[in-house]
Amino acid sequence: MANLLTHTFNTPYQTAPFSSIKNEDFLPAIKEEIKKTKEEIDAITADKNAPDFQNTIEALEFSGAQLDRITSIFFNLNSAETNDEIQKLAQEISPLLSEFGNDIRLNEALFKRVKSVWDNRENLSLNKEQKMLLEKNYKSFSRNGANLPEDKKAILRDIDKKLSQLSLKFGENVLAETNAFELHITDKEELKGLPESALEAAADEAKSREKEGWVFTLNYPSYIPLMTYAENRELRKKMSLAFGSRAFQGNEHDNREHVKQIVRLRQQRAELLDYKTHAHFILEERMAKTPEKVNSFLEELLEKAKPAAEREFKQLESFAKEEDNLDKLQKWDSAFYTEKLKQKLFNLDDEKLKPYFKLENVIGGVFTIAERLYGLQFEQTQEIDKYHKDVKTYKVLDENGELTAIFYADFHPRPGKRNGAWMTVYKSQWQRNGDNSRPHISIVCNFTKPTGSKPSLLTFNEVTTLFHEFGHALHGMLANTTYPSLSGTSVYWDFVELPSQVLENWCYEKEALEIFARHYETNEVIPMEYVEKIKESATFMEGMQTLRQLSFGMLDMSWHGIDPSDIEDIKTHENKVFEITSLYPETPETCMSTAFSHIFQGGYSAGYYSYKWAEVLDADAFEFFKEKGIFSKEVARKFKDNVLSQGGTDNPMELYKRFRGKEPQPDALLRRAGLIEKK
Repeated sequence: MANLLTHTFNTPYQTAPFSSIKNEDFLPAIKEEIKKTKEEIDAITADKNAPDFQNTIEALEFSGAQLDRITSIFFNLNSAETNDEIQKLAQEISPLLSEFGNDIRLNEALFKRVKSVWDNRENLSLNKEQKMLLEKNYKSFSRNGANLPEDKKAILRDIDKKLSQLSLKFGENVLAETNAFELHITDKEELKGLPESALEAAADEAKSREKEGWVFTLNYPSYIPLMTYAENRELRKKMSLAFGSRAFQGNEHDNREHVKQIVRLRQQRAELLDYKTHAHFILEERMAKTPEKVNSFLEELLEKAKPAAEREFKQLESFAKEEDNLDKLQKWDSAFYTEKLKQKLFNLDDEKLKPYFKLENVIGGVFTIAERLYGLQFEQTQEIDKYHKDVKTYKVLDENGELTAIFYADFHPRPGKRNGAWMTVYKSQWQRNGDNSRPHISIVCNFTKPTGSKPSLLTFNEVTTLFHEFGHALHGMLANTTYPSLSGTSVYWDFVELPSQVLENWCYEKEALEIFARHYETNEVIPMEYVEKIKESATFMEGMQTLRQLSFGMLDMSWHGIDPSDIEDIKTHENKVFEITSLYPETPETCMSTAFSHIFQGGYSAGYYSYKWAEVLDADAFEFFKEKGIFSKEVARKFKDNVLSQGGTDNPMELYKRFRGKEPQPDALLRRAGLIEKK
């Protein structure tokens, strides 16, 4: 029987036919499409005509389109709806794809043609996007070993194969450790301080596990309320240590050796390609350009944030002493006393706010904001297949009713889904032969589930997360480029967070909150005093929060900006890095690196700093919106035309300057964070 994955999908808008796909279809389909793509590559290299942009660069760009589609479906499922079978398949498929990627990048005949077009580029009348595609292609070869002698190419292949397996294994271990832990409580007295919503969710969790009482897990919607509200310090400690010791317990899921192997292989790979470190290799293709620039950026922010963080920590310490006669603050006290102090200072807590943030209303709100800024309409549809019944599907239309994108939204935790929130792509946007093929975009989150008595009510932090991921989604949906590899979020990693982070700003604005922040029972708009307090408290403990983010960026650079070969003990290395940023006593049982999925499983190696980097961009960009009005059509059009629709077609700083008229100023971020005086 024909494998449906190897054909164009006969579905509405060629969407993924999830319910018809069987796990066993993936491996044969991927093997088949690798074979077909190799034939397409052979046709390019066998072409008797002299290499030019069309017969080499463009032909290469559009080769393997079906392979790209299948692999994006497979790996998205491995993140959002995985199981043992998919994980086992991933261990087989990843090395195959890594090998295949190397077959292309190390194909001498192909590189010869690409290089020929590259060397002749000055004589070709290419537009900006074509020039960028040519440069990206040439660099993709040269940065991945095309200029190496055969023996070194073989070493590179071996390294890449090992790295793809190691990062998968790393992620599987973190997921296994997250799922393995549960805190089962049968005495309600132990749960004093926890809001009704958290208790109800924990009771539902217990019921789903056929247990009496309450069950808490390490998934954020369960973990965070316990750490924030539980008066029982021992419970907080137990949860904190469980969370912090994931994959650091000397058992079969321990990631210590994986971390060491990953960083050493990355270093070896960088040296093979004639780069000093992995960070030098990565940052060449980032706005920051060099590890020195990143380190000085982090140090500059550290210098501004540390005095504020130390002041805030002292304030928190004396508050805990005054409240509960606590002598020494520990990590498991952080969220609890921060929340208590915040309530005392602002009389504002998540439980007061949550009734105003019903998930459906927040979704409606972000859709309305997208409509007011960019003219988009969102129509929920049942005709599009889903990979899980909880997923919501939408057609996204422009002002003229034309299809802009297909949008999937998947909001609640379940065992087969990794923690956190992310945006992803099931099909890129591209243009060919007069056809502008529209993208299929998805956001995946882990928000508080509805309970028997209440709908899904979001914490304010979850509201900003939804806006963040939706900002990424807009970048994908509004893509309007010719080539798929330059489309949507295919931009420098330290630029990709600009659209997501800038959209979070609307969550703090009265004009925007009035659209969607309505009480789920009375439909009353969020009281103005709450809006004021949200704004006031936005910079509460900002120094400590900034220090925490900087510590993660510094840890990342410590693994990737030096030769890590001599690092024997992960925990000792980590402690040394954290010396300059740590405020709380060290906990020997925990380790950040063994569960730092962003840099060891995701794509953020030597790139974690980019969250802060993009915050500088987004604070500066939002000042422009504020100057003209947060729903200014003029500023929105500039942002759409110069940033959201452009993908990676030009240097990000050029795109930004076209939008803003000037380079971004770090002071905009420091002003917003309350770390320097406002103008």
